[in-house]
Amino acid sequence: MPLKSIPDFSLLYAGFHHPITALDCGQKCAPYNQHAVPFCCDTRHAIPTAYLVEWEYLQTNTDLWHRWQAAQVSETARLQAKTPTGQVLIECNGHLLCQRQFRAITCRAFPFVPYLTHVGEFLGLSYYWDYEDRCWVISNLDQVTDAYIEGFIATYETIFPDYPEEKEAFRYHSSVMRRIYSRRKRAIPLLHRNGNTYKVSPGSGRLTKIHRDSLPRFGPYKIAAELPFPDEMQE
Repeated sequence: MPLKSIPDFSLLYAGFHHPITALDCGQKCAPYNQHAVPFCCDTRHAIPTAYLVEWEYLQTNTDLWHRWQAAQVSETARLQAKTPTGQVLIECNGHLLCQRQFRAITCRAFPFVPYLTHVGEFLGLSYYWDYEDRCWVISNLDQVTDAYIEGFIATYETIFPDYPEEKEAFRYHSSVMRRIYSRRKRAIPLLHRNGNTYKVSPGSGRLTKIHRDSLPRFGPYKIAAELPFPDEMQE
């Protein structure tokens, strides 16, 4: 279903332009990708989507993006079938040619996802757990800036009223997250819209306030943090 109104993506982009962290997180994760590309910029790991009206805006204003296609037609069809209604799979010309002012909303949001309660209250940011072993940001949530969090929340607050199906999709995703974390006996990390950080009990939904730097690290980032000289794995 198309958006009920057409958001001004130049304004959305302008309000959601702050980098996730003060440093270039892509330089932190790229050494762990065999293709030496930041995982979020590598469509072998994550394929961005754009809202149809956003895609029209990008086509008009930049040559950075093109429609994503897999080497096999069947794979393209399979992933297109899983793409949310009103969105299209896209691919950029490569991180070295990035035009940051024309990054798609999903590109700016990654690895984060809006976290909603079972009744649809938008509490803040959690992340796509599938990328815990690859994304440096997920293992360093204490580095995420307040300006980025504010931009993320404001952007989705603008999108949700015009695209209730998108809000419902994230509400469903949050419910799936609660089931998965419950099975794993883990709490859900939440960067709350009030500026604090919490662990969410997946069963009761209870929020426990924590220090962000107490959250766990994963994969090679956990190993690096445990070394006497953590930076030696980043060289």
